[in-house]
Amino acid sequence: MDACTLGDLLDVVGGTAVRLHTAPATGLTTPVTETVLYDAHVPLTRTPGALLLAVGVRAAAAGPLVRTAAEAGMAGVVVRGADGPVGEAQACGLALLSVGEDAAWHQVHLLLSSAIGARPAAAAGGHGDLFALADAVATATGGATAVEDPRQRILAYSTVSGQPVDEDRREGILGLRVPASSRNTEQYRVLFAADGPVRLPALHEGDLPRLAVAVRAGGETLGSVWVVDDGTLAPDAEQALVQGASTAALLLLRARAAQELARHQSGDLLRRLLDGTADAPTAVRRLGLEGAVRVAAFVLDAASLPDTEQTALRLLDVVRLQCEARYGRHACVLVDGVVYALLPAPGTRSDAPRRGSHKRLAEDIVARAGQALRVPVRAALGEVVAGAAEAVASRADADLVLRVLGPELPVATVDEVRARVTLLRLAEVLGGQRELGAGAWRRVLAYDSANGTDYARTLVSWLDAGCDMAGAAKLLAVHPNTCRYRLRQAQQHVGIDLDDPDERLVLWLQLRTLAGLSGATA
Repeated sequence: MDACTLGDLLDVVGGTAVRLHTAPATGLTTPVTETVLYDAHVPLTRTPGALLLAVGVRAAAAGPLVRTAAEAGMAGVVVRGADGPVGEAQACGLALLSVGEDAAWHQVHLLLSSAIGARPAAAAGGHGDLFALADAVATATGGATAVEDPRQRILAYSTVSGQPVDEDRREGILGLRVPASSRNTEQYRVLFAADGPVRLPALHEGDLPRLAVAVRAGGETLGSVWVVDDGTLAPDAEQALVQGASTAALLLLRARAAQELARHQSGDLLRRLLDGTADAPTAVRRLGLEGAVRVAAFVLDAASLPDTEQTALRLLDVVRLQCEARYGRHACVLVDGVVYALLPAPGTRSDAPRRGSHKRLAEDIVARAGQALRVPVRAALGEVVAGAAEAVASRADADLVLRVLGPELPVATVDEVRARVTLLRLAEVLGGQRELGAGAWRRVLAYDSANGTDYARTLVSWLDAGCDMAGAAKLLAVHPNTCRYRLRQAQQHVGIDLDDPDERLVLWLQLRTLAGLSGATA
C-alpha cells in the first residue's frame, strides 16, 4: 500500500479545515506517516514523515519548534492560527500548516490521523474493521450489536453466537437498513439529543429493548451503536458502549476520508482523461471502464448566484450520487463550473447491473438537482465513443450541446441537436477565417442598419423556406408580394445574385451562423 503523501492529506482535509502555508522542500509528494502532539516536557524523538501539532505554542512563536521538528526529520508543523513562522519553515524545508484559532487539538489530531490512515483501496473494501468492532462491543456488553450511519443504514453487525435477537434485528440485517416507523423516528430523536448512552424500550410486542449511543466527532454526528438488551447486559455495558463509540468514530472518519480520497483521485484521473493528458489504458483500468462510453455534462442554468462555487459543488454531489446508485463506484469531476460524468454505454459490462437510457438518467438528475438546489440545471450528452481513450471527443460534443440548450430544451443528446451544433461549429470556423467571413451578408446588414430596412431577415426567411415565397411570407407574417418586393430591392441596392445557387448557399450560411439570424425566430 502506497504511503500517504502531503498532497493526499490535503486532498482530504485541505480547505477550510487545514491550510497549507508553505510546502516542504520535496513538495506535496512528501510522505506523511503520523501526527505527533507536542509536549514541552518531553524531547522530540526522530520521527521521519511526522506532522507535529504545536500544542501550547502560539503560532507566531513557533519558529524554534519548526527548527526542532526539522532536526527530528519531521515533514511539517501544524499551528493554530494563520500567523505562523512561514520564513523559518521555508528555510528548514518543512511544511507549515494551520488550523483555526478555535480548533481543539484532540479533534485536529483525530482528523489528521484518520486522513493519514485512509487509503483509496479502503474505500472499495467495505467495513471489515466495523464488523470486528461490533463483535468486540457485543462481547464486552453481552448483547448483539449493530453500527449504523446517520441515515439508519446498518454498516456492521455482530456475529457472536448465543446472543438473543429479535425480529427488528433480523429484518434490519437482511435489508441492511433499520425498519422505518414513527416510533423508530422518535427513538432516534431522543438518541441524538442525548450526551451519552440511552436505554430505549422495545418498539413492538415480542421485541427487546435497546442500549444505544450516538457516534460523534468534533460535534458532527457520524452514526450510532445499538446493543440488544435482554436484561443480562454486563454491569459496565454503558462504559463499554461509550468506548466502542469512540473507536467507531475513528473508523468512520477513516472510511470517509478514504472514500473522499478515492473520489478525488478518480476525479483527477477523469479530468486528465477528458483533456487528453491521461494514459488511456491506465485510466480505463483504474476507473473500471471497459468498452463504449459517453460523456455527460451538467451545468447550472443561472446567470449569477451569490454562492455559485458552492452550488456547483453540490451539483457535483447530486450527479455523483445518482451515477453511483446506477453504476456503482463512479468518477465525476467539476471543471470550470461544469460537472462531467463518464457513462458506460448501455449493454457494456460496466452497465450490466442496470441498463437504460442515458438521457433518462440525465433527465432524472436534472429534475433532482433542480429541486435540491432550487436552480435550473441543463444536461448534455456527447456521442457514444468506442472507448475511454476517445472521451475527449465525446466531451467536446457535450460542451457544444450545452451551448445550444435553453429553458425550452434543458436536456439533449448531440444527435438530437446535430444541426444546431453543426451550425455553431461552422460559425466558429467561418468567424475565424477572414476570407470565409467576407461577402454580401455584411453589405446587407450594413444597408439595413443605415436605412431601417429588413432585407437580411427577409433573405434568411426565404432561404429557410427553400426559396418558396409563400413559406417566407408566412415566417415573416407579411404578404408574399411584400416579401417579393423586399428581395428585389435587396438585389438592386446591395448587389447580390439570388439566381446563383452557390451565392445563395454561402449567404444563408453566413446570415444563419455569423449574423445569428433565423426566419423561424422572426
